[in-house]
Amino acid sequence: MDGPHGLGVTAEDFGLEGPRGRVFGGLRVDAEPGSLIAIEGPSGSGRTCLLLALTGRMRPTEGTARVGSSRLPQQMAAVRRTSGLAHVPGVTDLDPALTVGEHLRERALLEQRFGGPLRGLLRSWSKGARLAGGQARTGGRAAGAKLRIDSALSAAGLDRESLPKGSRTAVRDLERLESLRLSIALALIGRPRLLGVDDTDLKLSDSERAEVWALLRSIADSGTTVVAVCSEAPEGAVVVSTRPHGEQGAAAEDAATPADADATTATDSATPMDAGTPTDSTADTGTALATRDGGPAQNTPATGAGTPDKNTPDDEETADALAETGRS
Repeated sequence: MDGPHGLGVTAEDFGLEGPRGRVFGGLRVDAEPGSLIAIEGPSGSGRTCLLLALTGRMRPTEGTARVGSSRLPQQMAAVRRTSGLAHVPGVTDLDPALTVGEHLRERALLEQRFGGPLRGLLRSWSKGARLAGGQARTGGRAAGAKLRIDSALSAAGLDRESLPKGSRTAVRDLERLESLRLSIALALIGRPRLLGVDDTDLKLSDSERAEVWALLRSIADSGTTVVAVCSEAPEGAVVVSTRPHGEQGAAAEDAATPADADATTATDSATPMDAGTPTDSTADTGTALATRDGGPAQNTPATGAGTPDKNTPDDEETADALAETGRS
């Protein structure tokens, strides 16, 4: 898939602490653009919270990180605009009643409405004004949406023709691996420079896990940095290991994972996005450390990661998140 270059990810003493203890902490990572980063650990060890923090959707309480040229936690909105999420419970959930085609069309429409920068939107309207009639503008948008959908499906390895009813297949009828591929395709329609994927190996067979890692590695090889949550990292990935401590570790991630999809931005009961102080319900203490188990997939310059944005209006943040999560 041809797309923007990936973003480098670095962090030093990166951590998140809630009222009931530390979710993760002491994190240090250095991943080049186009890397495959695996957040490895057992369920409940703060893996999803770390994924949301690195993609600008959860405010850390300790240390600093840099995603491309944007700093965390100072420039979370800029990181959100250049990153995408897939397969995150409570954030990117698929609607089982909708078909594959409906999900794809909806995501493409949201991307057209909210995803592009203002300059590109003005340019498209200026060009459209010179065309004869509104049909030309509509046709151009439809062609662009189709191109984005086809490119995303190809990169995610999802063949609509192989589904039981093609594009008319309902999400409820998809196999688990097909649902994961669809969620990744929806995120890739926005052409993110950093792709975050949660629960990549949950309830998958060994052969299916191998397929998923081959898919994520191919996306990283194309230049998009990938951050994936897993129970066991593959060889050659930049590994970030979360290690829980205490008897309450298993409940922490469930308490911290966002549950309100209508909020349009991934929040956490431990530390809501862009909030200065944590709220309640996180019950986990833990530490995290990063090790390099092999080099990054590609060394691509990380440029254009977004301009600093310390005071993003609420409506702009809502638009960013709507464009990214689709139905969330």
